[in-house]
Amino acid sequence: MRRDARGREAGGPQVSEAPSRKGAAVGRRIGIGLMYGLWKPRVLGAWKVPASGPVILAVNHSHNIDGPMVMGTAPRPLHFLIKKEAYVGPLGPFLDGIGQVKVDRGGPDRTAIGRALGVLDNGGALGIFPEGTRGEGDFASLRAGLAYFAVRSGAPIVPVAVLGSGDTPGRVVRGLPALKSRVDVVFGSAFDAGDGSGRRTRTALDEATVRIQDRLTAHLADAKRLTGR
Repeated sequence: MRRDARGREAGGPQVSEAPSRKGAAVGRRIGIGLMYGLWKPRVLGAWKVPASGPVILAVNHSHNIDGPMVMGTAPRPLHFLIKKEAYVGPLGPFLDGIGQVKVDRGGPDRTAIGRALGVLDNGGALGIFPEGTRGEGDFASLRAGLAYFAVRSGAPIVPVAVLGSGDTPGRVVRGLPALKSRVDVVFGSAFDAGDGSGRRTRTALDEATVRIQDRLTAHLADAKRLTGR
């Protein structure tokens, strides 16, 4: 495979300027205040998140507060990949300011890919919803993006299960969980997606996706048993 003068794959996405780490730290503080102020998060296994170095948090996604909930309960500031449709009005500059990564899901977004790789190159923590969008939150349908980031960067993956965010809709704002209701956030053990060969072929990514799905599905089942959800 051809590489450029810096050892990067020729023709591949170039690592762009990474989102602000200070901004992500501010976002974490805001998340802590909001999530613990409005709801009752119960956090399990946060010590399993590596304290330093690049890491990818793979989060199930069934409710629109799942991202902010993980931002407010994770032990490290996070840079989430967030769909461009969320960048509406003043929310757009705010998300940019707290170090999040806008992604166009309509096709390969080279800018978003480069910025996400920049997060990992700088030893940061990247948050991904591997299902791509809100759904059942059961990791049943994974996109290949998670495998690509994990295999290309070599960063370990930490599975995260958010449970209860959609169980009790609020009376005032039914799109949000009832105020002061319990939401469980369960962090799993970090694992490597690759097979150790360093291969980045389509076959290698497909195999990595299968391994990732098995680990994420198993973690979700364990989290449900642990929390009684």
